[in-house]
Amino acid sequence: MKILVTGIRGQLGYDVMKILKSRNIEALGVSSADMDITDRASVDRVMDGFGPDAVIHCAAWTAVDAAEDEEAACRSVNVDGTENIALACRRTGASMMYFSTDYVFGGEGTKPWKPGDETAPQSVYGRSKLDGENKVRELLPDRHFIIRLQWVYGINGKNFVRTMLRLSETHDRLTVVADQVGGPSYTPDIARLACDMILTDRYGTYHAANTGYCSWYDFSKAIFEEAGRRVEVVPVTSDQYPAKAKRPHNSRLDTSTLTENGFRQLPPWRDALHRFIEELKANGELK
Repeated sequence: MKILVTGIRGQLGYDVMKILKSRNIEALGVSSADMDITDRASVDRVMDGFGPDAVIHCAAWTAVDAAEDEEAACRSVNVDGTENIALACRRTGASMMYFSTDYVFGGEGTKPWKPGDETAPQSVYGRSKLDGENKVRELLPDRHFIIRLQWVYGINGKNFVRTMLRLSETHDRLTVVADQVGGPSYTPDIARLACDMILTDRYGTYHAANTGYCSWYDFSKAIFEEAGRRVEVVPVTSDQYPAKAKRPHNSRLDTSTLTENGFRQLPPWRDALHRFIEELKANGELK
């Protein structure tokens, strides 16, 4: 099987390529310099040149606040770019995997979101990812995977864990939002699931995250415990941290469709965090 992976400079795309290579699966990883997903001719040229059986589409606009001011640019990537890849997959007969987000939901309440729940995105970013989902469903009704994620972090990029560790070097007291709850998601675990799933025909919409839920406050405390940092963490509300884009209070995702379709649940979020901290230590980033 031949697999094309977009967004390899990002956290998820990097780990997807790493796992495909470890499994000796023929894969071509591309960044925006190799294939401009907003240019249909560029997409077609790469698709025709490589001839993949499947595309794992990791490239995305993820700057949530910037999207509020740059809606056209955000939609060009998340909607038009996704449509271009889906069109190329339809033309060539390839299947497609698209990564979405909990931001497609309204973000209130406490009940974990199921794949079939009503969507109600509250931000430009959320709307763009939902519109990308719908392009994939429309163009590839029988050959697509949609995986909704949240709170993603990994070795190849900026993320909340690295930000907290950096702040701990100059602060002994930090305030962190405690009224937003979700499931941290470690990219090697997500990537393993994606690489397992893409080899099957168990198409559909899934939710994926490391198991268990926590607030950003809980997550930050766990980060400092795992890293051996002595930092006082003070819980605050979202109102005390206003942002251009509305953040979901409820990012919990119900991942039960994974086991229902024969896939394993991801390890607990605290286990994943421990492995990431160990990875940072092994790379010399954390002492």
